[in-house]
Amino acid sequence: MAIITLTSDYGNVDHRVAAIKGSIMSLSSDIRIVDITHGIDAYNLKQTAYIVRNAYRYFPAGSVHIVSVDSFYRKEVKNVLYRADGHYFIAADNGVLGLVLCDIKPEAVYEITLNNRFDDKVNFTSTDIFVPAAVHLCNGGLPEVIGRPLKKPLEVKVPRAVHNPSENMIIGEVMYIDNFGNIVSNISRKFFEDIFIKTDAVKYTIKFRNLILSTIHSQYTDFIPDWSREREYHGKSVAIFNDVGLLELCVYKGNKHNGARTLFGLKVGEKIYIEFQ
Repeated sequence: MAIITLTSDYGNVDHRVAAIKGSIMSLSSDIRIVDITHGIDAYNLKQTAYIVRNAYRYFPAGSVHIVSVDSFYRKEVKNVLYRADGHYFIAADNGVLGLVLCDIKPEAVYEITLNNRFDDKVNFTSTDIFVPAAVHLCNGGLPEVIGRPLKKPLEVKVPRAVHNPSENMIIGEVMYIDNFGNIVSNISRKFFEDIFIKTDAVKYTIKFRNLILSTIHSQYTDFIPDWSREREYHGKSVAIFNDVGLLELCVYKGNKHNGARTLFGLKVGEKIYIEFQ
């Protein structure tokens, strides 16, 4: 069965998500519709990219992913289709798909031309352009039929962690805060391990705001030595490499009200340092 996933900043109160699903079902009753999330902060492309990048790979090859974030219709803004990693991605040409696929070179990029000539009849991009394009692909249609090659889609710079040799430190930043209030950085396990070996370091410290941690654990619960005393560790600060291999700062058993976001006071874009000794 063909699959279309939906990601948006529309929330679940208004009519928009239901309108998208109804439009898909009106065109084809044989497509499975899967919500990735509709809780994206309004127009937040980096948050969108983190979620979609780490969700889409669990879907079967050939799935079509509609990303309706910062996508309200404007004649001046193109709508794009990427074919990459065995999947199709549809979004406004606002840079979000470049962020989603920051480590993957797309096999092809198209400007969606479907319905472009009916500007006065496009009321809602997601239903009037994205949905018919996605259903076309699910029905085995070729992207060339609904689009033309696009050489230079809009790009948004991806923040990368860097190594500062003079101070022997990695400089990264907060790029995402999850539903538990955990702080996700752009420092990957591989980058950290490569620099640790390269510098012949024997130890390291993680510094952010006025706090310091000295160990990165492989699992959320690795820092608990005695599970019979597990409750004593509630509220403790811990650094881990999360399930997608990125440095994450957590508060054990925290949540969005009393988790790392609240207790550490960090915001997206703030710096995180790892100093090697």
